[in-house]
Parts: sequence; structure tokens; C-alpha cells
Amino acid sequence: MSRAFVKEDTNAPPDLPDLPISPHPNFVTPRGLALLQSALAARQADLAALRARADRLDKLPEAAAERDIRYLSARLASAIAVDPAQHDGSEVAFGLLVTVADEDGDETTYQITGEDEADPAQGRIAPQSPLARALIGAAIGDTVTWRRPSGAVILEVIRIEQPTDPADDPRA
Repeated sequence: MSRAFVKEDTNAPPDLPDLPISPHPNFVTPRGLALLQSALAARQADLAALRARADRLDKLPEAAAERDIRYLSARLASAIAVDPAQHDGSEVAFGLLVTVADEDGDETTYQITGEDEADPAQGRIAPQSPLARALIGAAIGDTVTWRRPSGAVILEVIRIEQPTDPADDPRA
């Protein structure tokens, strides 16, 4: 009989590819570190609940949880915690809040955070982003050029501040 027609073990968990790990240094804010730890604990609890199910025929959710746990564990193991309070606020640095004004005078506040914490809709940008690269090292009153695919934008640094809220809300 041909092996093509033999049913293999259907209870084996599917092989899910691992989530890609960034090649960049894994700088994290205190908030970002707490978020990674919380996410890992949540996925570990999810996996325990999945394994406790009476009907465990579908192994995909377990495999996904195991993959996520591997990813989060790797991100935590490589985390380089940077406390924004270490910076004096004289220039834009990782973890600080920076308020910029565009050519029309519209102000926006950003925080440069770790990749896992970055959320542009919330004003949190990764250090590898073109905007963060343009801002890092700038002082109040400096102008920087943010090179975007749709064209360059000139921004003036208006304020540099320490985050005061544990949630590091960049006043979105």
C-alpha cells in the first residue's frame, strides 16, 4: 500500500513558523518591559487553559500559544531596559516625549519606544523609524528633516519632556 494513503497522527500539533525577531537591539521603556511581561503571563495562562480542555482535537490554538510564548520569551531575554529618567532632557532620546511643530504650526507629541511597544496611532514610534532617526539627538529649537515616501517634512522641536504618567501617554 502506498504511504500516500496512510493516515498520519492527526493529534500532532501543526508546525507553525516562529514569529520573526528583529535584528535591532531590543531597547524597551519600563512600560514596554511591563507590557512584554504581562503578555507572556497572559499567553502562558492561555496555554494552560487550552491544555486543560476536555476536547483537545484542535491543536492549532495550543501551537499558536507555544509559538507566542517562544517569541515573548526571546524578546524578554534580549530586552535592554532604558529608563527615560536617565536623560536630562536637553536632547531627544529614547523614552522621552518630544513635541514638534510642522511648517503649518501644527504640534504633535511622540515618544520613541521599543519596537514591541511602538504604536504610531498613539504617538509611540520605534527608534529605527525614519522619524525617530531624524529626532534623536535634536535639541529644543532645532529643525529636523523627516524624510517620508510622500516627501520631506521640516519639523521644529518645541518641547522635550520626561514621561510623567506610568502609561507614557504621548498626549494623543
